[in-house]
Amino acid sequence: MRKILLFAAMSFLGMSVYSQTTVEPEFIGECMLLKPDQSTVVLEKHMTQTRSAMNAGMIITGFGSMKSKLQIEGCCSTTKLKSGDDIQFIVRAVDNNTDPMAIIKIFEFDSSKKFRRAELASVNTFGTTKTNKLHYLNFSGKKYGQNSYLISLKDKPPGEYGITVTNPNALDEKSTIIATFSIL
Repeated sequence: MRKILLFAAMSFLGMSVYSQTTVEPEFIGECMLLKPDQSTVVLEKHMTQTRSAMNAGMIITGFGSMKSKLQIEGCCSTTKLKSGDDIQFIVRAVDNNTDPMAIIKIFEFDSSKKFRRAELASVNTFGTTKTNKLHYLNFSGKKYGQNSYLISLKDKPPGEYGITVTNPNALDEKSTIIATFSIL
């Protein structure tokens, strides 16, 4: 009886009966930082470019290697996080029935004054091919809301990072969108 009266009083006064709401990103592939006070911030998003380059040895002598890299403009993300803090993201997917480790990738960029780059693959003259050379961060994930995951970083070394979300149900992926953040 007390619970019903309390509920009625809270409703009459216009107070929210439920103290916690689940906020999910608006779009599939979008990522939000979950702050310690439970507020959220959408991470900045970038369209990627793919850049391939041969080293000087390959050009001059025909021996050497060629590398393919993802590239985005700018030296660093505007979202700055501290390595000592708990870092959590809310990542929206098509649904949250797939293991998040299969569709969410968090990887490190090499940063310069103008660009951030991450090596996808390399090939050398002798036929050795290395793919998926990205340096990934370890994380744990669990279902969050209707279509999202709550991602908690396990590794937090300083650097520039990107998050990608793939759609396991799509036959052809559109251009890659990367959400970015920095760890200080």
